[in-house]
Amino acid sequence: MISASQGRLQDRRPLSIIDIGSNSIRLVIYEGLARSPTLLFNEKMLAGLGRGIVSTGKLDPEAVTRSMEEFRRFRALSDQAGAERMYVLATAAAREAVNGPDFIHRAEDVLKTEIQVLSGREEAHYSALGVISGFHPANGIAGDLGGGSLELIDIDGETIGDGITLPLGGLRLQDMAKNSLTQAARITREQLARAKLLKGGQGRAFYTVGGTWRNLARLHMEMTNYPLGVMHHYEIGIESAANFLRQVAKAEIDKIKGIEGISKNRRSLLPYGAIVLQEIMAAMQPSKIIVSALGVREGFLYSLLDKAEQKADPLISAAEELARLRSRSVDHAHELVEWTGKAFAAFGIDETRDEARYRHAACLLADIGWRAHPEYRGKQSLNIIAHASFIGVDHPGRAFLALVSLFRHEGVFNEAAPEIRGLATPRYLERARVLAALLRVVYLLTAAMPGVMPRLKWENRGNGVLALVLPAALADLYGERPAGRLAQLARVTNRRLVLAVEGGPSMSVK
Repeated sequence: MISASQGRLQDRRPLSIIDIGSNSIRLVIYEGLARSPTLLFNEKMLAGLGRGIVSTGKLDPEAVTRSMEEFRRFRALSDQAGAERMYVLATAAAREAVNGPDFIHRAEDVLKTEIQVLSGREEAHYSALGVISGFHPANGIAGDLGGGSLELIDIDGETIGDGITLPLGGLRLQDMAKNSLTQAARITREQLARAKLLKGGQGRAFYTVGGTWRNLARLHMEMTNYPLGVMHHYEIGIESAANFLRQVAKAEIDKIKGIEGISKNRRSLLPYGAIVLQEIMAAMQPSKIIVSALGVREGFLYSLLDKAEQKADPLISAAEELARLRSRSVDHAHELVEWTGKAFAAFGIDETRDEARYRHAACLLADIGWRAHPEYRGKQSLNIIAHASFIGVDHPGRAFLALVSLFRHEGVFNEAAPEIRGLATPRYLERARVLAALLRVVYLLTAAMPGVMPRLKWENRGNGVLALVLPAALADLYGERPAGRLAQLARVTNRRLVLAVEGGPSMSVK
């Protein structure tokens, strides 16, 4: 086992997955098996194994040769990173090609491990698990578009419904249509007519999985000047998606802003990905398009977890890990969760399930920027949180988490980061200020160390006055500075607040 630095979780054992697709082959090395997996290393090659498979029935010979060379490198990288287990998954091209078995046998010799050639049903199942693992909860139809096939499957919470595999992967569709976009649209329409499950998705979300659709979403971000370059849970409205896809499906991609950021090998498949998504939207009539950064690999990892781990909240799990790695005291972070919950109750602030989850995560993340210079803690924390590889949180929720830390460090009325503030709903923005104001009070009473918060209490003093009461044993913590912060809280909540010592003095702040 390679010695891990203190920036890594010491109880994790690295593992790697090689995903052999029809267009790309990817190695991902993870820090360990976890509810919210963290990448140690990630590399891909666009091999194009499935190119020409419709006409020849075989994997592309040049791609096979290049793949074998890359497998040697991937094996060496996995060993170098200390991965204790390697899993290798192969999908459409390898399972359907005449020379697929020979390719798999050669690859197993190079990689020194068994390769699991997934059936269409297995591929759809793991893709569905990937979406289930990344959303809290998912409800709609998931579509995984690879180079050789399209998997469609119904998801409702943790329930996986009907699914189907169709020969509509980008490379295959391009080959079947003989590079004609008009033919591609006709073929796609005919194939999707077999997908009866799409009718059950009307008015629900459609979750896109796969590199081609992620690249389309990235272009949409560029076109609309979207302020947050985080792909997971990026949402596209139906009208906006329709206009955008119409342009891409006409092969006018060279005119689209941001196209230079897409590799040339990927660009040729974008119109085909756009056509497939257009036809799915026409057949399904979804409420919106949601991008999932998680697919077969993450679904496979999720399947390795026990039931209790699968049920864990992925956002809370990731925030807990960051608290362990970056905060001064993870115990203090846990106390914040409980104390702010009691404070919200005392103030009569109701919470939805997601709002309670987001408050929980924000408390765990509240101190991750403490090592930065005091003048930059807020901005650094906002940047880390806004762009973290969190799952189980939408973009407005992600903005809420980031703004809590910004306001906690730089003041509740700070007007920095307008682009992130623009992503938060008005309710989230108000809640972020309230939560940050509470944190600004309590940090001055705890010095970021545990033990104080469980001894604080809120008391109604009548006439609309609410007191934050310190026990007599902690009377030395009483003073003007926390009273000043309590005054800020009073302004944010429009309440009359008092800082008091049990059996002793009190200081009205409004």
